[in-house]
Amino acid sequence: MKRLTGKVAIVTGASAGIGRATATLFAKEGAKLVLGARRKTELDALVAEITANGGEAAALAGDVRSEDYAKALVALAVSQFGKLDVAFNNAGTLGELGASTGVSEAGWNDAIAINLTGSFLGAKHQIAEMEKQGGGSIIFTSTFVGYSCAFPGVAAYAASKAGLIGLTQALAAEFGPKGIRVNAILPGAVDTAMYRDMNNTPESQAFITNLHALKRVATPEEIARSVLYLASDDASFVTSTASLVDGGLSITRS
Repeated sequence: MKRLTGKVAIVTGASAGIGRATATLFAKEGAKLVLGARRKTELDALVAEITANGGEAAALAGDVRSEDYAKALVALAVSQFGKLDVAFNNAGTLGELGASTGVSEAGWNDAIAINLTGSFLGAKHQIAEMEKQGGGSIIFTSTFVGYSCAFPGVAAYAASKAGLIGLTQALAAEFGPKGIRVNAILPGAVDTAMYRDMNNTPESQAFITNLHALKRVATPEEIARSVLYLASDDASFVTSTASLVDGGLSITRS
């Protein structure tokens, strides 16, 4: 049996990268999907692809910084598919980079709003719906940068992603008695458009690759498989984890 047969899932940041790969995998594993991101054209294309392959999906474009958008995604899941079992709060940004003393207040606030507050707002309304049916699984995308090591020039990103680990643990403790599991994945470098934009020279890519014990970066599909595990009943006794999926980068940087 497919691992998500009969389950309804929300995926944010679904228009590209890890979010798109996870949505595609969830659909193959039987989930009915509500997809969120800012880019409507890309979302609609993904819905068409999933539908063409026999899956079921709906999309709503919007900004995760808006609580109304968080509510609307949950409402769409319930109106379209009747319930909500899984939520992958993946939407994120690198934010303003550079020396911490030069980061603007607006740049700092934006990273916190998207990466941390947006995930909190999503979970707040997802949990309220999951409580009605006696359980569910919520997954956040954090990063190794927010856990075991950090790089210079990413203060807002690191702080916001570290905050997600604390949020994961707090929600897991609070809602575990209600049957709701809450976990986070902590990827290393992943071969996405964002990664290639940041590392746009062979020298930069070689440097990042060699930081990993496996001497390569991940594909989005590899990260998606870890998300699938946490979403599925295979992880029925797993909650409050900050799961490193970093190819050994945290070991080499520690």
